Amino acid sequence: MGSSITRKILSEHFMGGSLKAGESLDIRIDQTLTQDATGTMAYLQFEALGLDKVKNELAVSYVDHNTIQVGFENADDHRYLQSVAAKKGVVFSRPGNGICHQVHLERFSAPGKTLLGSDSHTPTCGGMGMLAIGAGGLDVALAMAGVPFTIIAPKVIEIRLTGKLRPFVSAKDIILKVLEHFTTKGNVNTVFEYTGEGVKTLSVPERATICNMGAECGVTSSLFPADEITREFLKAQHREVAFRELSADSDATYDGLFEIDLSTLEPLTACPHSPGNIMKVSELEGKKVDQVLIGSCTNSSYQDLVKVGQILDGHHVAPGVSLGIAPGSREVFEMISCDGTLTKMIKAGARILESACGFCIGNHFSPSTDGVSLRTNNRNFEGRSGTKSGQVYLVSPETAAISAITGVFTSPLNQDIVKSVENINASDFYTDDSMLIFPPDDSSNVEIVRGPNIGQPPYNTPLTSVIAGQATIKVGDKITTDHIMPAGARLKYRSNIPLYSTFVFEGVDKDFSTRCSNRRDNGIANFIVAGYSYGQGSSREHAALCPMYLGVKAVFALSIERIHQANLCNAGILPLTLLSEEDYEKISQDDELKLDDAINQVKSGSLIKVTNVTKGYEFECKLDVTETQRDMLLKGGRLNQIKESLR
Repeated sequence: MGSSITRKILSEHFMGGSLKAGESLDIRIDQTLTQDATGTMAYLQFEALGLDKVKNELAVSYVDHNTIQVGFENADDHRYLQSVAAKKGVVFSRPGNGICHQVHLERFSAPGKTLLGSDSHTPTCGGMGMLAIGAGGLDVALAMAGVPFTIIAPKVIEIRLTGKLRPFVSAKDIILKVLEHFTTKGNVNTVFEYTGEGVKTLSVPERATICNMGAECGVTSSLFPADEITREFLKAQHREVAFRELSADSDATYDGLFEIDLSTLEPLTACPHSPGNIMKVSELEGKKVDQVLIGSCTNSSYQDLVKVGQILDGHHVAPGVSLGIAPGSREVFEMISCDGTLTKMIKAGARILESACGFCIGNHFSPSTDGVSLRTNNRNFEGRSGTKSGQVYLVSPETAAISAITGVFTSPLNQDIVKSVENINASDFYTDDSMLIFPPDDSSNVEIVRGPNIGQPPYNTPLTSVIAGQATIKVGDKITTDHIMPAGARLKYRSNIPLYSTFVFEGVDKDFSTRCSNRRDNGIANFIVAGYSYGQGSSREHAALCPMYLGVKAVFALSIERIHQANLCNAGILPLTLLSEEDYEKISQDDELKLDDAINQVKSGSLIKVTNVTKGYEFECKLDVTETQRDMLLKGGRLNQIKESLR
């Protein structure tokens, strides 16, 4: 029986456990990446381990989120990150060098390697035939320390592509079709592996776009084969030495199949407020547009922006539309400035933005009240744009550019503004790594710089026999990590857990943090009750660390997404799955809940008995964890567990 690409890479990196789908598996991590919003905590946690240097093959620290630098906090973070990188043997990508996923794809990705990143869109590099996985910062810190990464061995779904995309239909439309089919929930511990003749029609940047937004389905990763197209991309990046051919065996078996005939696709959009809320662009034809933003780690490649320039050439942005364009990397920025694309954009009335995450995380360019914003990024959660009433639609660069000209939703297939676009794949990329700072051979004289915004990683306490507290908040389905820990204007506080914790659930229940801290200070545990797909979206571990700091001891949810479940365990918070919707409905906010004999319950099995003291009944929850996670929950989190093992 043949192997899929996923199984081949997992087998080559096997460090323990089982490769059988659904069972715990330990794998070796070759490369790691962090970005500044999650990186400060990851490196503080790495420092807490007491190691002099990173132990994995390559560690890269990117600055691409908090680049606005309003106030001292972001600048403090960046000084700390640059200094700790030099001290610990990490490559530092300076602000302005670009978005981590775009830069890593260009300069460091390699077929057959494993990559762990403290950002949920790390699977972007799956477009290179790399097993790239998003995780919390602590997991990345441990990977840098040479500790194997523990996952649930995934089932592998084959997504077979046939045919070829029509002009004006793009890779973004492929992944939106995948999201339409698989939705944003129910795909935990799964890898999407792309096969079929249609794969050969897609460039590496197009494949990367598809892998990037696979994260919105909640999968562990997405993968394309490494073939001649991959080789040509690496050759153009002057990195052909990194190439390795990698494909599934002809008799490989999969756990499921979804087929897409690329020739039948048409432009799609994800409507507010979920990447899984898919419609055809043609169904929204004529709807007024207020803002158009092109860029992000999903669609900011040279290939994407050249198409945008071709569409905008000789035209001007509609009077009622504000258009912003952010190249994904300095490399892309320089290339479009040399070939005339940038001039076309400026003449069309576009505002050129920094090569950073920016608008995608609500850090700038928020829409107006109730404003309709077409964006090429990957998430449109309510309020993520920085405007709670903003109506954000996710579209392809082609749809975005044409709609910016018309001022209304316009399908690229139903317009006569632009007759055609040329699909240009660069054969020789401009490559200048001068914005990458490589660590010195001797770092003995390097001093780590810590401003007043740099705190310390928080520690939990070991599990107690009795956990008695209250359901401090009850929320519904699809609660994202943006709901739990807001980004945007609050992002600069991520290095300061006590301060950042005051904003937990700010947009959902502004009094949540105050209630939590009051109960915590009075010895009362806090519990969170939620519906399906709790913790979807960003990998931000602060969505676990800050609730832990506020005294949250358990989450009761109908389902919990993979990365957030891992982050809860790392923080020592019990991730408990309710067995039925009836159990969810019966719990009210402020109900007193109690876990008796909690230590033995966690030690002994997968079912945890809980008493609702307020209403006088008992119910059971499932504790679906690996043995490593079970141990860390008993010890009060992953840091406690690791520090104990290093003694």
